[in-house]
Amino acid sequence: QVELVESGGGLVQPGRSLRLSCVASGSPGSTNNALMAWYRRGLGQTRALIAEISPDGKNTYADSVKGRFTISRDSVKNTVYLQMNNLKPEDTGVYVCGVYGPNRSFKLYEYWGQGTQVTVSS
Repeated sequence: QVELVESGGGLVQPGRSLRLSCVASGSPGSTNNALMAWYRRGLGQTRALIAEISPDGKNTYADSVKGRFTISRDSVKNTVYLQMNNLKPEDTGVYVCGVYGPNRSFKLYEYWGQGTQVTVSS
């Protein structure tokens, strides 16, 4: 079992930056072989992939955030980060951390956090 706790959300003006963190707790090394990702939950409660990082560091990004967001992970700390730069109003939403495997299309296991609110507004 893995518990995920996100932090770092808030209200920012357009053009500013935020850094989200997600700490995974559970069995030591429980995320070593898992994909770690950030999704955004919109008004319809559906989740849309924002960024994903594989155990070997391969990154995938939504087209809307390429060049502005950077995902990274610290395997020792069991933590995944999302650095968000040049934020836009359309980035507003609840950002949810996910840990799953073996891949996004076929999940034998998946764990999700509660989410952290990001609001971009002037």
